[in-house]
Formats: sequence, structure tokens, C-alpha cells
Amino acid sequence: MKGFEDGALTWADVDISAIRHNVESFRQLTRDAEIMAVVKADGYGHGAVPVAKAALEAGARRLAVARLEEGLALRKAGIRVPILILGWIDPGTARELVAADLEVAVFDPAHIPPLAAAARELHKRAGVHIKIDTGMGRIGWRDTDQALKWAAELNKVPEVEIRGTFTHFAAADAEDLTHARGQWRRFDHWVKALESHGMRPPLIHAANTAAALSLPEAHYDALRVGIGLYGYLPNPGWKAPVVLRPALRWMARLVYVKWVEPGATVSYGCTYRAPARRRIGTVAVGYGDGLRRGLSNAGYMLVHGRRAPIVGRVCMDQTMIDLTNIPEARSGDVVTVLGRDGEESWTADDHARLLDTISYEILCGIGKRVPRRYV
Repeated sequence: MKGFEDGALTWADVDISAIRHNVESFRQLTRDAEIMAVVKADGYGHGAVPVAKAALEAGARRLAVARLEEGLALRKAGIRVPILILGWIDPGTARELVAADLEVAVFDPAHIPPLAAAARELHKRAGVHIKIDTGMGRIGWRDTDQALKWAAELNKVPEVEIRGTFTHFAAADAEDLTHARGQWRRFDHWVKALESHGMRPPLIHAANTAAALSLPEAHYDALRVGIGLYGYLPNPGWKAPVVLRPALRWMARLVYVKWVEPGATVSYGCTYRAPARRRIGTVAVGYGDGLRRGLSNAGYMLVHGRRAPIVGRVCMDQTMIDLTNIPEARSGDVVTVLGRDGEESWTADDHARLLDTISYEILCGIGKRVPRRYV
């Protein structure tokens, strides 16, 4: 993988030991629940295959993705553990799903005939997890009485095996957990109904990262750890019962340094005007790499362990920073766009706060022009 020493202008280091540490931290939260590592969206921008392998080495037992192609990529990499596709599937892809032994979320009766037909043709069984919508309002059965009748019919289809059931919390990261607890009660009622009809599947799962930390009653058989796997809390203001380590550090090359005089403008639109003589550095990273334009005249980068303010508008391929208070900075230096440098840090949460978004979006938005190195 290219890095600074081979001439790359921007790159990201992913600390595999941090991924392992974070998995181990969630394992300590529970005695019995498995860890299902969520590696959708190319492992939240970290690289799905290396992250999946690290998570499994640390004790995760299964994986989750959002789409068929994500699951197929993991299988192509030689990963054989159970993999659940959390989202909607195209019934036309049933044969690919079954052939790859991918488990799927089901909430639409129309999905079952093609899955059953594919399983019959391939002499396999299609593994499914029944999705219940307890208050997220996205996908899943809302009427659990109807879902129970459907599950009973599904049990009669020999080519299909109900391997799990799950729900997803909408606000388990809120200060007020009223909604989350209501979701848990509705899901627990569903689980008890399955049990009373002798239909409890092998895997009950509800807790995402937020619920894993805030609702121990929702742990059941597996924790679906997403953002926590990468070292971030769903609510950055929380005092969590675990210590997580952010796994990704995004860096770029400082390519040019110059002095500008008072009144000089920097970048498109002349939105920055130097209030005094300033030392300006140009960094080879921009919104074409995933650095959000909303950080123009607002964000920072780290140089020699100190914050350097972004000045002017973020360009597609380059961004300017004020190095006046970092006199040792020189062209060729490594600049930290996101992560830690010495005692100072500028994290995805910091980016998100300035942009009125969440760390998830920042991490997933780091583009393909930024090669990842695994360290």
C-alpha cells in the first residue's frame, strides 16, 4: 500500500491493534453475547476486509454488511464466518446470496420464493433473520401479530432456515432513553411470543453500539458493533463504560510554504484576508479526497503536534493552513488531517461538530484517492 515514503500525497493509516482492542472492549461488556462486527460501507471507510479479519482475530464471531456486493467481497477474501446482509435485497440476486452462504434480513414475503428456489437448486438452505421495526421506521415488520403468523408459515418452507431475528434502535444514544426502552419492550414482547410458540431462532440481536453501551437488557445473543469498532462513540459526549481507540489517522503532505502580506487573500472567493503578515502552507488534500468544504475558514490540521487553522476555502485537491505559529514547519512535512499527532488530536468527532453531522459520515466520506495502510 502506498504511503508518504512512496510519493503519495495523502493517505490514511489504520491501526489494526486498535480494531482488536475495541472488539475486546465490547466483549468485556457481556458474558454471553457474541460480537457481530459491522463492516458495511467498506468498514466505515477503514477497509472492510482488513477490519473484518482483525475483528475476527479479536473474538468477533460473525459479520454484518448492508449490501450483497459487500458480502461477496468478504467471501472472495476467504472469510467463511456467518455474514448477515442487514438491508433490502433484490430477489433477482437470490441465487448469488444462497451460493455464497450469506444470511439475509427478511421482512417482505415476496423475498421467500426466490430464496427457496435458489436453495432448492443449489441443495442448500437459505439463512434468514426476521427484521422487526420497533420504532426506527425504516424496514421491518411493524405488526408483530402478522409477523408471527408469517414466521409460522416460513417454518414450513424446508429450503429456508430462520437463523435469527432482530431490530434496530433509533435513539439508544440519546440522553433520554424513553424511546429506546419502548423499542426494547416491543422487541422483547416479540421474542417472548416466538418462544411461546416454540419458534425462538438461534440468534436474537438488537443492540447496536449505542444500545450495547446504554441498554444491557438489549444484549441478547449478539451485539452488532458498528461505530464502536472503529473507536468512536455514537454520542461523543458520553462517559462510556469502555475505553475505545480511534483506528484511523488521515495524513497528507505539506507541499508549499510562503509568507503573505497583510490584506492578501487566500483561495477561491477571497473569503480569507490576512490580518497581518502570515505564513501559509498548502496541503495536498481537498474535497476530492473527502475533506469537507464546510471546513473552509473553520477547521484545523495538525502539524508537529499543533493545530494549524484552515484558511480560505477548501479546494478540490489542495487546502491552505496558517503556519505562522509553527515556525519549524517545512515543505515535505506530514500533516494530520484527522487523528492524533503527539499530544494533540483532531478527530472525526471534531470534524463532525463543525459540520453539524456525525463521525460516521466523516469516516465514510474519506475517498478512494486516499490509500489505506494497515499498521
